[in-house]
Amino acid sequence: MPLPFAVYVLGLAVFAQGTSEFMLSGLVSSIAADLGVSLAAAGLLTSAFAVGMVLGAPLMALFSRTWPRRRALLFFLAVFVAAHIAGALTPSYGVLLATRFVGALANAGFWAVALTAAVSMVPDRLKGRATAVVVGGVTIACVVGVPAGAALGERWGWRAAFWAVALVSLPAFAAILRTVPGGVRGDREAAPVPVRDELRVLTGPRLRPTLLTMALVQGATFCAFSYLEPLLTRTAGLGAAWVPAALALFGAGAFLGVTVAGRYAERRPTAFLTYGMVALALGWSALALTAGRPVAVLVLIPLLGLLAFGTGTALITRLLGQAAGAPTLAGASATAAFNLGAAVGPWAGGLALDAGLGHRAPVWVSAALMGLALVVAGARRVAVAVSGVRVTG
Repeated sequence: MPLPFAVYVLGLAVFAQGTSEFMLSGLVSSIAADLGVSLAAAGLLTSAFAVGMVLGAPLMALFSRTWPRRRALLFFLAVFVAAHIAGALTPSYGVLLATRFVGALANAGFWAVALTAAVSMVPDRLKGRATAVVVGGVTIACVVGVPAGAALGERWGWRAAFWAVALVSLPAFAAILRTVPGGVRGDREAAPVPVRDELRVLTGPRLRPTLLTMALVQGATFCAFSYLEPLLTRTAGLGAAWVPAALALFGAGAFLGVTVAGRYAERRPTAFLTYGMVALALGWSALALTAGRPVAVLVLIPLLGLLAFGTGTALITRLLGQAAGAPTLAGASATAAFNLGAAVGPWAGGLALDAGLGHRAPVWVSAALMGLALVVAGARRVAVAVSGVRVTG
């Protein structure tokens, strides 16, 4: 059974927004030089975006709770475009930081509505595929949008990449207007679940370990990815022209990972997640150890993209399933957990850089975060086993 076309439209919009979220990994040096700030400060632009996503996911979901889904999606996308135009025009680091935060609030609202809308349009057996299509917009951004942004930044300056994101968002706006259902809930379900009941589901003991695990996995991904450009050019010794290619390799691996997770993760979810997290911990360690060898780096980058986004997609699918009793805030909680990691990761990597530990240090931090994720996931299984509750994956 094919997915509704509207699900793919949501993936298109997420592509534009994902390009913005990830593209700074190829622009940190040029932004730092243009605005007269350090690499760590430029990296904090990614953290500011992630903080806006964390705060914005629940706030914007509640703010637009009674809106028709189409209206909410169009509003958030319009604010996102306006923030990028302002960011492209400003000469101030502070203003740029603020536009990243505002753009993230809008992006968070869009994500929260889009994830819930996508799974509501399909039967249970297709929910994993629908989630993968929406998340897949981010991976296509890594394959096409992020390298293109890096190339634009290299040729015409980092501001050109911001203008490009605003322009690419316009077709998505038009497509949402034409294809996404306009009802309050976008389907024929009953009235929204009371907020108090949704919060009770989200704060329950079943979801907390999943949310924390998701945040740690994404923290590991964003920590290394945010500082990939200086790792490639200053440790691996590759020229700046290699940066877009390396970002495209990461994105290609990520796209494959999302595709695999969408089709196979629900068959054996616990095994899929366990193997993925162990492989990620080993993979980030291997990248840190071999960062001075260009060939090894270029081989590991797509593999890590596959593992990071395959595991991340499986975690989102699990969370949406566990939070079925919170239909409005389920997507918001997934978005918040995803981006809490995206905020903490670059911050932790920047601390390691500022401590003078070298350009490999953020990758070692990623390996450590994956170790913590494994501890949290293992502790959950032990607690469930001790309580006598069967783990269903």
